[in-house]
Amino acid sequence: MNMAKRLAAEFLGTFWLVLGGCGSAVLAAKFGGDGNPLGIGFVGVALAFGLTVLTGAYAFGHVSGAHFNPAVTVGLCAGGRFPARDVVPYILAQVVGGVVAAYILLHIASGAPGFAIDGSQAGAFASNGYGALSPGGYRVAAAFLCEVVLTAMFLVVIMGATHGRAPAGFAPLAIGLALTLIHLISIPVTNTSVNPARSTAVAVFAGSGALSQLWLFWVAPLLGGVIGGIVYKWIGAEPRPS
Repeated sequence: MNMAKRLAAEFLGTFWLVLGGCGSAVLAAKFGGDGNPLGIGFVGVALAFGLTVLTGAYAFGHVSGAHFNPAVTVGLCAGGRFPARDVVPYILAQVVGGVVAAYILLHIASGAPGFAIDGSQAGAFASNGYGALSPGGYRVAAAFLCEVVLTAMFLVVIMGATHGRAPAGFAPLAIGLALTLIHLISIPVTNTSVNPARSTAVAVFAGSGALSQLWLFWVAPLLGGVIGGIVYKWIGAEPRPS
């Protein structure tokens, strides 16, 4: 595929991830108020993120590789699966796609009476955070470690599931389920990023608190992506013929 189509696929895939994943958190997680059985809760949000990646990978994987995440792009580059010259264009497409989705989500959410974003609250507009902006009040060190380790494992799953010897056709399913599991683990800690484009998209609209903490949700996932990519490059290396 030419670069324009690949970037369009990354734009649309990240758009879908933010609209579906963050949209479920903003619109459906607490629908009807606390305790309402119609609200999907954080289990539903975790599943929504996994489903966006699963469906997006089947739709766009053959076009762009279905990264939808700067940490995945950087991690695949570190793992020898993606050319360095394409990293920056992919990341730009992902961030723009995410911001456009968040902008549309804001206008949808604003259609409900009384909707407002309180930037002092943890998880405001599906934003990520630590300390006072962590859903569970987790400190910065815990949040950083969580994001690094989970992103690294996400890369290991992605590279393993897409290995030439992996079962054909099942990679999107494994990757989507891995992202669901990651959210089940870490929503209480950071509201789950493992994706700088997703974090940036909602932080733009969530206020100064989310923006001031955005550095962590770039540095930690990118570091984790590099670690995961390098680890799997070693684990999954084919033995040289003797």
